[in-house]
Amino acid sequence: MASPGFAGRDESETRPYTVIILGLRPACPCLAACSAMKPSFTLGIEEEYQTVDPETRDLRSHIHAEIIEKGKLILQERVKAEMHQSVVEVGTSVCSNIGDAKDELKKLRRDMIRLSRENGLRLASAATHPFADWRTQEVNPDERYKNIVEDLQLVARANLIFGLHVHVGVEDRETAIHLMNHARYFVPHLLALSSNSPFWLGMDTGLKSYRCKVFDKFPRTNMPDYFPSWGEYDSYVKLLVKTNCIDNAKKIWWDIRPHPFFNTLEFRVCDIPMRVDETIALAALIQATVAKLYRLYSANTGFRLYRRSLLMENKWRAARYGLDGKLVDFGKQTEVPERELIEEYLEFVDDVVDELGSRKEVEYIREIMKMGTGADRQLKVFRKTGDMKAVVDYIIEETEVGLGETVSDVPAARAV
Repeated sequence: MASPGFAGRDESETRPYTVIILGLRPACPCLAACSAMKPSFTLGIEEEYQTVDPETRDLRSHIHAEIIEKGKLILQERVKAEMHQSVVEVGTSVCSNIGDAKDELKKLRRDMIRLSRENGLRLASAATHPFADWRTQEVNPDERYKNIVEDLQLVARANLIFGLHVHVGVEDRETAIHLMNHARYFVPHLLALSSNSPFWLGMDTGLKSYRCKVFDKFPRTNMPDYFPSWGEYDSYVKLLVKTNCIDNAKKIWWDIRPHPFFNTLEFRVCDIPMRVDETIALAALIQATVAKLYRLYSANTGFRLYRRSLLMENKWRAARYGLDGKLVDFGKQTEVPERELIEEYLEFVDDVVDELGSRKEVEYIREIMKMGTGADRQLKVFRKTGDMKAVVDYIIEETEVGLGETVSDVPAARAV
């Protein structure tokens, strides 16, 4: 990279795991396997939306409108309920590239917006609702969610948040755990770019992503530890199951995790953005990150590994300040503006985006930096109007941007 300031990513930090290569023999035993089992880098994207009452602008249950049941008739298993009755989740199928993911996700959003409107609701894409009170929101009567509430009590009931999850296909589990170790470094950058939850219970929290602080109350969240091998990770999971901490690995809710049932690395740190193009840009950047880290790994080099405690310092800064803060460059022991780091991040993945066919989508990251994240834009509306309902109108309007043909009968949000 041209700049060594990428939070410790100077040339001295990218180092081989072994010293010598003899002939054509790989420098470490895993390299041959790495070459034979190159990940597919397929994509799966999950978005969680709010269902909103168009009169009060408060959250409203979709249960009686039977939106999930009606959605399944159109979208099959790509739509499902979540724990709270005002949360609906959609998920793409396995997509071979970002173009396919974009087309499918746009269709999912369009269909859910239409379905919501036909049933007297509106769809809103933000990681917290500006003023809804979780204490008045009903929990889905599904047995799975009853069990979670029984286990986690008030922590579960208060978890009225909305996220974006991105799956990247990494079929070899040993490779997946090593890529997860290195990808942890980028979690704060992704959080800052996606930040879209500045309000909670009608208050300006002072954070750009309050969602991640709400979710912190769950066990087994935040940044994962470093695992030297898949075997060590598997032993960790088996210990938790054996001691009745969890019944399966889906209850490990880290910011990034090997999915327990799919051969994917699942990135769970992001707030749900308002615009679909923001989601696509983040998914493309995540896919490019995994592809670049694999390229380093298969060449017997790797990104610098930092302790979880240090990475958590940067995650806090990302949640607090979004793109307007500074992260710590632990290698140089100095602070660097987040926007500079994002530019270096884009430079870091630049040599893999053409092969992935995602240059245009990754380039939209610069548009996010130009217009501000969802949190920045929500705050701008509120500071101009002093009206939380105006913020909700703005979120609903932005949820439909870039989708093409959608019915739009909600009053236009006040100009930002």
